Amino acid sequence: MRKDKYQNTSAKTILTLLTVLCVFLIGVSIVNSSALAPVRNIVGIVVMPVQKGISQLGRYLGSISENVSSSSELRAENEALKQQLDILTAENSELVLDKEELSRLRELLELSETYADYKTTGAHVISKDSGNWFSTFTIDKGTEDGIVKDCNVIAGSGLVGIVTDAGPGWAVVRSIIDDNSNVSAMVSNTSDTCIIAGNLELIDQGSLNLVKLTDEDNKVHVGDKVVTSNISEKYLPGILIGYISQLNNDANNLTKSGEITPVVDFKHLQEVLVILETKNYVASPDDAKNQIVNDVDVPAPAAEEDA
Repeated sequence: MRKDKYQNTSAKTILTLLTVLCVFLIGVSIVNSSALAPVRNIVGIVVMPVQKGISQLGRYLGSISENVSSSSELRAENEALKQQLDILTAENSELVLDKEELSRLRELLELSETYADYKTTGAHVISKDSGNWFSTFTIDKGTEDGIVKDCNVIAGSGLVGIVTDAGPGWAVVRSIIDDNSNVSAMVSNTSDTCIIAGNLELIDQGSLNLVKLTDEDNKVHVGDKVVTSNISEKYLPGILIGYISQLNNDANNLTKSGEITPVVDFKHLQEVLVILETKNYVASPDDAKNQIVNDVDVPAPAAEEDA
């Protein structure tokens, strides 16, 4: 109890002394301000570093706050830019795909103009057999669009194959590279007939078999154009198949065989043109005889796929 009373008295004494000192200093400053110069100097020496430190601390804390605010803004801006980049990337991908599709459709348009005598319809490839090549595939149009069995199918620069089955909204196409495909063909500039036989192993090298070429006058050469023959049972005449890349004499010295390079890319088919008419073929006795001769040494079932 005595201790608390002593502490209160000391506090009051100190407060009184400080009050008297302040009043004294105020009075002196009023009478003679120069008398307090030493005191101001002392106070300045003591207080100024403290004020400077506080000012620097304030600026440092302010910069931290600004950095935190700027960092948050930058993160938000970065996220917005990322989203914008994703949108632009997606749009660019779509534009690239549209450009590629437009290029392919232009090719089909040019092809349809090349075969303007035939009525055609475009179709998309929707499925295919396993493997790298489009040997057998399905398209998204069928009998409802006028497509029937034996309709010829073209793409790129020439012949793709023939429709082997069709339904209301689909059709199956067997291409000329299939092992079971044999097409009656002829050399464009000489009209010498031959057979183009599909071969999935040979197409890996970019070629198809050419067999039973009748070139008695040796007028056929590497580089000559090969088209569908007018004696074909189901292929319309004059459709480009490819160009001769290799030619050899057969052992019988009566015919020649070799290879052709097809004009269609059978690895990347996406759209095709279907010719909406079929070949009206009436075989004569001579054609039947020639067909029997052509069937010799040709893969089954017959001299061409349509048999």
